[in-house]
Amino acid sequence: MNSKRKQPAITPALKSQREPRVHGVRYIALSYEGCSEQIQVRPPNLSARGMFINTARIFPEGAVLNLRFRLAYTNVEVQTRCEVRHCIPGVGVGVEFIGISPDAHAKIAREIEMETKSLTQMVKRTSGREKKKAR
Repeated sequence: MNSKRKQPAITPALKSQREPRVHGVRYIALSYEGCSEQIQVRPPNLSARGMFINTARIFPEGAVLNLRFRLAYTNVEVQTRCEVRHCIPGVGVGVEFIGISPDAHAKIAREIEMETKSLTQMVKRTSGREKKKAR
């Protein structure tokens, strides 16, 4: 196998963060605290401490948002408040969970573990197939 061949796109995304991040969210609802308007968002990338939410909406750093989402593997619904840590206009916002229950935090950590394990297995299978083709 050519050692310079690119690994599947999953691997760099997992290794480039300080903690694992996955796309393990099936459903997400976001609203500005104090407003009833639901904000359109696309699937986020999730970590145990927060997530990056893809949205064209601009929020100031420090803004508090209400967040509800359903985890993809376990189908567990999580409801929490979060604080905007950074905003990239037109792209999205990085938020940190605030006031999240220990139970919800543990369920998110389990979800990340399950998805990371699944992605690692997928990379190994893909890598194994490439080795067989090279023979």
